[in-house]
Amino acid sequence: MTEENVLPGTVVDSRAGSGRISAAIILGLVALGSIVALSIDTRFVYLLVYVWFGTAYGLLLQYGRFCMASAVRDLFAVGVPRMAVGMLIAVALYSLMAAGVQSAGFSTFAPHPLGWHIVIGGLIFGFGMVFTGGCASGSLYKAGEGNVGSMLVIVAISFSQAAFVAMGDWSDRFVPAAWTEAAEATGMPEELSVTNGWFDQFISGYIWNLNGTTVAASLGMEDSAAGIYFANSFLSAVLPSLLLLVVLYLFFYRRSYLRRNKIDRAGLGDNARGMWAMITSSKNTALAGIGLGIFAGLQMWTTGALREHYNIFGFGELLESMGYESGLSLQGTVFDPGYWYITTQEAQWGGWLLNKLGVENMDNIFFGLENGLPNPLLNAPGFMSIGIILGAAVMAHMRSEFKWKMPSLETAVFALVGGTLMGIGARIGMGCNIGAFFATVTNGDLSGWVFLAGMIGGGYLGVKGFNAWLEWRASREGDFAL
Repeated sequence: MTEENVLPGTVVDSRAGSGRISAAIILGLVALGSIVALSIDTRFVYLLVYVWFGTAYGLLLQYGRFCMASAVRDLFAVGVPRMAVGMLIAVALYSLMAAGVQSAGFSTFAPHPLGWHIVIGGLIFGFGMVFTGGCASGSLYKAGEGNVGSMLVIVAISFSQAAFVAMGDWSDRFVPAAWTEAAEATGMPEELSVTNGWFDQFISGYIWNLNGTTVAASLGMEDSAAGIYFANSFLSAVLPSLLLLVVLYLFFYRRSYLRRNKIDRAGLGDNARGMWAMITSSKNTALAGIGLGIFAGLQMWTTGALREHYNIFGFGELLESMGYESGLSLQGTVFDPGYWYITTQEAQWGGWLLNKLGVENMDNIFFGLENGLPNPLLNAPGFMSIGIILGAAVMAHMRSEFKWKMPSLETAVFALVGGTLMGIGARIGMGCNIGAFFATVTNGDLSGWVFLAGMIGGGYLGVKGFNAWLEWRASREGDFAL
């Protein structure tokens, strides 16, 4: 639109046009990078699937400002259930998609071992994420908006995990004797020091002795349609989500809804309309939840189909067949969940850099036996996290919401400390808000609800602690002013 064609009183936002150009450039770079990767070897399509789905997640996360830290904080700090509602919508839809993927034979999910570590990990993770202002996925999409504080969170998550899993013999004093005995009995290769360090003995002496299962398997219905759709989807995810939506309505939304609509004695119909009003109170969040549920299921299906096409168990085999053997674990594997997952790939980023700086960290179970330390340019789940950042940047530019935001010293400290706690919590709990909750309950693994309970408890304590800090700081400022 030329300047002479602008109507009087019309405000032209030049940021919108430049934002669309920036968004197009980012998408163009993703497309160009994809073409280059495929020109090198068409089998890199497996890695690119992670990029493309990560970009879709980033678009949706930024569009709905979808963050579980916000969901917990909003509930306990201001009593607003909007974000929690969107999260539960995503859980219900993803579970239906995951059931379809499992029935088609393309599921890549494995249930998590159930034990006390899930609650403890959730508590630590939830406490830390309140101080950072973002969960694992939320920090990625906020980094895509130009938030440098969120970038610091990602750095802290990466290096805290890498350091935590490679703790040496100084941490042996905190290891129960039973763990050491069980670790010695595993008969691991000599290259691994499974009896040296807390985390290795936690894994080999404790985690490996636990069982993980799905609702369908526990009911003896694992391979049946009833087990997949009724037990793993409805009983594990849809029904609990519906019950939690009712709880959110009754405790956080009902009173204000009835007051706004001047309803003195609410009947069933009034409450049903109130529930619907709560669900639709934020269209963007609800739509983001729907989209995340659909795309998370599609990613699992696509990855499973590619594994069947290439006749592989995971990306490590594909890398080896392409001649990229550096960074593979002793089993010839690399981390490759096949579905939406965050934190382990960030641990690999930190671990890879430390390894290049001379730190020996391939002699532990986490990197040396299970996940490997691939070059970040060959890290498929790592590119999913990068895709989330890029997708969020695209949406932020399109909505004129991209802005470089430098943290204050206080915010930077909170980001680093909170991110460190999130990294430690993720490793103890065997995942974050995505891997240990979202991806588990939607595939019939009830351990995800245990992690959520721990994360909510940690979030509650975090909100209380954060408020106490603000009150203390305000009192100190008042004393100084006097």
